Amino acid sequence: MSTTHNSQSVFDFHGKPPLGRALPLSLQHILAMIMGTVTVPIIVVGAVGASLAEMMTLIQISLVASGISTLIQLYGLRRIGARLPTIFGVGFAYVPTLTAVGAEYGLGGILGAQLVGGITMVLVGFYIQRIRHLFPPVVAGTVVLVIGLSLYDIAIHYMAGGINSADYGEPSHWLVALATLGVVLLVSQFARGFLKLAAIICGIAVGYVLSLFLGMVDFDPVREAPWFTAPRLMPFELEFHSAAIISMVIICVINSAQTIGDLSATSVGGMNRELNTKELSGGLLGNGACTAVGSLFGALPTSSYSQNVGIVAMTKVVSRYVLALAAVFMLAAGLIPKFGAVMTTIPYPVLGGATITVFGMITMTGIQLLTKDEMSSRNMTIVSLSLALSLGIYAAPESIERFPELVQMVVGGSPIVVAALTAFTLNLLLPRVTLADEARERELVAEKMNEDTPVEGAERRLS
Repeated sequence: MSTTHNSQSVFDFHGKPPLGRALPLSLQHILAMIMGTVTVPIIVVGAVGASLAEMMTLIQISLVASGISTLIQLYGLRRIGARLPTIFGVGFAYVPTLTAVGAEYGLGGILGAQLVGGITMVLVGFYIQRIRHLFPPVVAGTVVLVIGLSLYDIAIHYMAGGINSADYGEPSHWLVALATLGVVLLVSQFARGFLKLAAIICGIAVGYVLSLFLGMVDFDPVREAPWFTAPRLMPFELEFHSAAIISMVIICVINSAQTIGDLSATSVGGMNRELNTKELSGGLLGNGACTAVGSLFGALPTSSYSQNVGIVAMTKVVSRYVLALAAVFMLAAGLIPKFGAVMTTIPYPVLGGATITVFGMITMTGIQLLTKDEMSSRNMTIVSLSLALSLGIYAAPESIERFPELVQMVVGGSPIVVAALTAFTLNLLLPRVTLADEARERELVAEKMNEDTPVEGAERRLS
């Protein structure tokens, strides 16, 4: 967004606005990303059944990974990095696969599969121009739609108090969850400016205070946590299981398609130009490298944050200095374990009430991607069959109990894998027919039906 006007030029990509003006703009990005970064490891730990110490480790390194991956995308490292005003961090898109793999193989199984998945993303970055056509909106949109739909049960379990809690389903849990949800809705719909962007934070704050009055909060982890701890290499032993690797590779490839969409939206919406090949390849290489290297330190896989893309498109502020301040804050927060410990004291009903709206938005993002392509009968077949098979098998896992364990884990563990494979395969096999072709075919059928049949001609002659 180049301009010669001094008051605007500081907000160009290479511009450096005064700290007093940059901090409020950076706060928007921090508020939009921080709860997503923290919530994902909490959800994964809940599915895996890990200890509190392991949860704090995951939160800490996820914050660090989010900060480092964003800085790499902003400033680049040789070929790695998009060098665009974008925010990267641990994303919700991986949650269904992470919980399915973690429930079966634990944290070691997740991180081992993630290492392979990250390497796969790096390969996608190298060859993206040759394979980009294999992931049109109908494929990417279907997968994102299934991701959103498959997250709802997690939110509901959290709203009820956590699936393994002794008082699961207590009315007090629902009171806190619904109060949190209500505040999120009110602030997001009626507030303005920074407050509107902080809707989730506001909801969590109100829910947290209510939880304090109801005795749901335990501060022991905060008292026991140290003030500073550096990330450790291999805090968890990596394990490599074929079923987990296949599932993770598929979701990492699909996430690459989402990254393409987010980077394109950033360049078009924030910089008024199309995404070029170097930026696209660098963004995917950076995401894959951070995901792969992060697994060695216990960080969960990273992805682009669509909510931050929306902020860039809305404000037109593309200064990487502004976004770098947000990245530095995440990095600093990750090096202070007490911050992560505070995050672990947030009760599950609060998290459930706050995140169910996020999961709903992921679903709507999938629908928006689908509508970018023609809703021809071909595309509707791809979407409907992918939804039916993926969600059907997910709801009835006993239907594939007689299959080998590898198939059960890959196919039944996460609906995303089934949706991705189905949509990808049908997109390759079904003939491409546009809406114009379908309309012409209907016209020909109508013309043929209006022609006199031999019987009708005979009746007319007799009359």
